Amino acid sequence: MDSFLDFVNTIPWWAWVIFALGLVAIRDIFLQRTHTITHNYPIVGHLRYWLESIGPEMRQYFVANNREELPFNRIERSWIYASAKQENNYEGFGTDRDIYAHQHIFIKNRLLAFKVPENHPNTKDKTFLPCAKVIGAFNKRKKPYRPASVINVSAMSFGSLSAAAVKAMNKGVAKSGAYHNTGEGGLSPYHKRGGDVVFHFGTGYFGVRNTEGGFSLDKLISLTTENPCIKAVEIKLSQGAKPGKGGVLPAAKISREIAQIRGVEIGKDVLSPATHSAFSSVPELIELIEEIAEGTGLPVGIKGAIGKLDQWEELADLMKKTGKGPDFITVDGGEGGTGAAPPSFADHVSLPWVYGFSSLYKVFQERDLTSRLVFIGSGKLGFPAKAAMAFAMGIDCINVAREAMMSIGCIQAQVCHTNRCPTGIATQNKWLQRGISVPLKADRLAQYFKTFRKEFLEITHAAGYEHPCEFTMEDIHVNVDDDYLHSDLKLTYGYEKTQVPFRGMQELVDCNYLGGKVFSGNQ
Repeated sequence: MDSFLDFVNTIPWWAWVIFALGLVAIRDIFLQRTHTITHNYPIVGHLRYWLESIGPEMRQYFVANNREELPFNRIERSWIYASAKQENNYEGFGTDRDIYAHQHIFIKNRLLAFKVPENHPNTKDKTFLPCAKVIGAFNKRKKPYRPASVINVSAMSFGSLSAAAVKAMNKGVAKSGAYHNTGEGGLSPYHKRGGDVVFHFGTGYFGVRNTEGGFSLDKLISLTTENPCIKAVEIKLSQGAKPGKGGVLPAAKISREIAQIRGVEIGKDVLSPATHSAFSSVPELIELIEEIAEGTGLPVGIKGAIGKLDQWEELADLMKKTGKGPDFITVDGGEGGTGAAPPSFADHVSLPWVYGFSSLYKVFQERDLTSRLVFIGSGKLGFPAKAAMAFAMGIDCINVAREAMMSIGCIQAQVCHTNRCPTGIATQNKWLQRGISVPLKADRLAQYFKTFRKEFLEITHAAGYEHPCEFTMEDIHVNVDDDYLHSDLKLTYGYEKTQVPFRGMQELVDCNYLGGKVFSGNQ
């Protein structure tokens, strides 16, 4: 044995490298037939696949310019990162945007901006910006809810996101007064770290399903009773990434913890159907909404990506006729989102947010229903200028998903569907999750939300208003095309939003239904 070890020690390192490469070449040529490139070009062929695997990172850092990358360009990501870290998020030497590009947003400022008076809530706190409407007020729900923040965390479930990421987000919304939508993975312990929660369920009914996999109202009532952090319930009809498509949670991803939270079996694939089993028509949907609202006392809303309008029109007609229906509607954009989806769905199914929302809003406005609803927008709206456009069109709150992920460290690696997220956010890999410092990331999400609200308020004041709910469609111009040049939103989309009743920010501070355990006007 000693002589063998002595012989091994005499072999130079480069000989070992050649030996290893020889083994790879033998494997490539004689043992594998899956990859033609590595078979025809042994050893060297592996370089091609490696370069392809890091292609997004290479383009992100060395090839793409500051404004051309999708879904979020470098300037957008940098603004979120700097805002979350409370660093300098300004830009110098003027904008590098093409301000004549199609759909570029212009906000019309007033000659004399709104002046914040003494003893005003925003003199005390420059980030205080609650929703101007109370969710559930019209339908007289037992527990109405006014979100204490106009920007909140959108539906992302535990399972899709890691435990550390969910925990950081919930602690972050608690510090900023926002709410945290659970996504359809059920209410996990990580959603209960002090923040307001909107409980969201889809066709899988995770967390509120019976033994047959259907919806259980009794379980939902028990869940909301035992967890007063839940302020509203949202029924997902569709999502921007893959409207009208179900999904499968592979058995390999179902840990004991996930199985317990979702109410599923360990070791079996779990199907989320494309359609609901709890209802099959619009009247049945309204009936379910009322049953949930009556049983839980909470406001109940629906979430959908917009395509055909016929069933939305049926819903609006029934709401007008019966006085019943959802308390809020979350409109998701077809831009896609955190949910993994086939490119055919993510790229082509459902309308982009701005087209979908404008079409939907008119359906409810024509029936004089907009005042009784709270509209929530979700679709790359986590930037103050885009939010101003959304509020001018009729939105009352916005939800952000990918922007929230970036605030806690997401680098847009675009491998969310592989369980190999390098930042530990969209993975169940315990080692990768260890890179997330929950207290630090919670502070960063909170700071992003506060910075967003502060800048959004400054834009609002520049336009002459106290609250962004006062924006009108004539306040925002967009570039239309080369012939028509630019136009305001009213002419572009063919309607003017219904004016939101607003009697001053102090009324929002004094509201009995204002959410946010920490951020309730007491800071």
